[in-house]
Amino acid sequence: MTKEELYILPIVIPLLLVQSIYLFIDARKNGHQYWFWGIWGLIQCPMPIIFYFIFAKKVFRRKGERKS
Repeated sequence: MTKEELYILPIVIPLLLVQSIYLFIDARKNGHQYWFWGIWGLIQCPMPIIFYFIFAKKVFRRKGERKS
């Protein structure tokens, strides 16, 4: 690893951990596959949280559509 890559690690590691913990807890609370979301949140950022909000939380709903 180069010196520049080592400076990025203290930023990336907490970011991935916070994202993963949030996804795990929220998916568990809402009855989704929490292990999947938690592990995927550890692997990369920001795609898991974007997909979680779109597909699991269904943030973008049509008018008149209710929560199931």
